[in-house]
Amino acid sequence: MNYNSLTKRHIQDLEAIVGPERFSTGESNLELHAKDQSQHPSIRPEAVIWPVSRTEVSEILKYANLNLIPITGWGSGTSLEGNPIPVCKGVVLDFELMNRIINIREADFQADVEPGVVYQDLNEKLRHKGLFFPPDPGARATIGGMIANNASGTRTVRYGSTRANLLRICVVLASGEIIETGTRSSKTSSGYDLINLFVGSEGTLGIVVEATVRLRGLSEEFSAAIANFSSVEAAGNAVFEIIRSGLDPASLELLAPECITIINKEKNLGLKVSPSIIMEFHGATRKQLEEVMEMVNGICGAAGCLEFRSGIGRKERDDLLKARHELAEMIKRNHPGRSHIVIDAAVPISGYPEIISMARQEAERSGIPGYTFSHAGDGNLHLLFMGKTGDDKEWRIIDEVNERIVSKALAMGGTATGEHGVGIGKRKFMEAEHGKSLVWMKKIKNLFDPKGILNPGKIFP
Repeated sequence: MNYNSLTKRHIQDLEAIVGPERFSTGESNLELHAKDQSQHPSIRPEAVIWPVSRTEVSEILKYANLNLIPITGWGSGTSLEGNPIPVCKGVVLDFELMNRIINIREADFQADVEPGVVYQDLNEKLRHKGLFFPPDPGARATIGGMIANNASGTRTVRYGSTRANLLRICVVLASGEIIETGTRSSKTSSGYDLINLFVGSEGTLGIVVEATVRLRGLSEEFSAAIANFSSVEAAGNAVFEIIRSGLDPASLELLAPECITIINKEKNLGLKVSPSIIMEFHGATRKQLEEVMEMVNGICGAAGCLEFRSGIGRKERDDLLKARHELAEMIKRNHPGRSHIVIDAAVPISGYPEIISMARQEAERSGIPGYTFSHAGDGNLHLLFMGKTGDDKEWRIIDEVNERIVSKALAMGGTATGEHGVGIGKRKFMEAEHGKSLVWMKKIKNLFDPKGILNPGKIFP
């Protein structure tokens, strides 16, 4: 597709839609919107716009569509696959100012929000009402970005990804048309489910400008535990058995020894350095959770657990979860002069022990600093490599490991990307994963965005 570069006239017209205070071609703003948290090269847009209403978004897209100007949505730039990098330049729409919590309906367990709302800020407001929005990707992600990537996180094993916690969305299409899809009812069998087209589409089909999200009640009681094992294989088998038992963990995270070492160094938590499962269960009564923990202890023991410690208090639980969320940043801080990539694949839970073992072996063989950790409860593996910046040999090795792990995941009936999205980094695997259905994805893209202005260069190889 041949897109138009911004002319002086384009700049004047777009600036007139939002006003000069919310339109920028300044060097610093362009640079801030040239790169996410991935290792993919920076590409600067030609302008950045901060809309404040769906009407403004509609006018901008209508103008861009008529003038063949690429449009890329921007949440908070925390993506890990180059998802919001404006590879064809054009205009970035930054939703920082569309950050209103429009309505909280406690009786319906729902909230209406704009795309720039940061999920932690929503949960802070909900906490006083005994409610929360479950998806928990860790970074200060916006709900718009979470919808675009179908973000998940530590609580997915119990509460599901963003897709499972979304009831209704308002979307601006490439033409500028505004549509609403979904319902505030907790279920529906009416017509095609258009919400699922937009969730995970990375802003390539339309721009979400409002959403109704599903809320859950905060549990009265929780119980957390740490189980240590002699190998990641043993820990992986324990994960499989816990899920098979039907005990419904709220989170189930596996950390390899190198991750524990980093956490102890940075947070001084004094954790035993071995492959570890950090788990949490929610329930109505403490007695119920005590019985659950007895069963989990038995399952872990049968899988070869070296040490099982439950009865963890709220502060220690919070410290552990905070350390898990900050793990990637800790790893990066401890490897100056290196760049990172997170291999993100997911498999059916029966194949989880095999894929986690493979990742561990690949990391050890590579000779490159590698850290294996996982949202184990839903079979989502992460292998974070710290490659020497500019070292082509090391990055070739990392790319080869990535290829082998993703190929293995696909052979097991899994996916190339469990939660980070396709973006730039996973485009090459799309045909292998989707086969002939990729052709139909392209047809859907062409239907919603025939001129290809929305986040071009993403998803399709």
